[in-house]
Amino acid sequence: MAQASSHETEHESTTTGLNHRKMLMWAFLGSDCMFFGSLIATYLVYKGSSLSGPLPIDVFDIPTTSVSTFVLLMSSMSMVLSYAALRRGRMKAFRIWLLSTIILGATFLAFQVFEFRTFANHEVHIDCGHVVMEELTDLEKIVAEKCGQGVEEIEETIGLTPRTNLFGTTFFTLTGFHGAHVSLGVLWLLSLLFLSFRKGGITPAKHLDVDLAALYWHFVDIVWIIIFTVVYLFGVFEGF
Repeated sequence: MAQASSHETEHESTTTGLNHRKMLMWAFLGSDCMFFGSLIATYLVYKGSSLSGPLPIDVFDIPTTSVSTFVLLMSSMSMVLSYAALRRGRMKAFRIWLLSTIILGATFLAFQVFEFRTFANHEVHIDCGHVVMEELTDLEKIVAEKCGQGVEEIEETIGLTPRTNLFGTTFFTLTGFHGAHVSLGVLWLLSLLFLSFRKGGITPAKHLDVDLAALYWHFVDIVWIIIFTVVYLFGVFEGF
């Protein structure tokens, strides 16, 4: 009788044809779209308004961020494979792919922590004996001006934090909130993985919890693609 009740909950009849929990998830994702839209719009409005560095061209490492982006995109693929395995009743494959998604998501967060730490401890190195001012960024030019007689090289730590300039404030707010969303997603998927080992917890017939988590995870991935393009690529390649 309990199994029949659970089955009815998964496929309840509604006027929209969608489960109420799924409708709520879509409503939440819609509001989150507006939330991230406002953060991205704020970043773009204040782009180029910082009076001092570091600026995007000074701190961004596109190859490293591209790798972390690829990792997050692969986690979306493993989430699809996990859900597909569950619908086919292949619980072992479901757990393996779900664990892969969790590991990839955690790896992305590790990249983000590394990036934030690198930005906060950004070092500017100038070889005074081979300085070509036209090839330096504005921040490097400021440091290069300290080159004088008898000074062969200068190395200064000019970190980027939320309080450094407008770029730091808008950048860390936007990417920090996205990182918080990914962290929540990783914890959610972990709870589903543990739940799948409980009798009657996650089954091919009771897949709505995984369906909702998959929607959320794909949303987080799509938002990052937009952030990577607008913030990172547009920040370094201004003519992009």
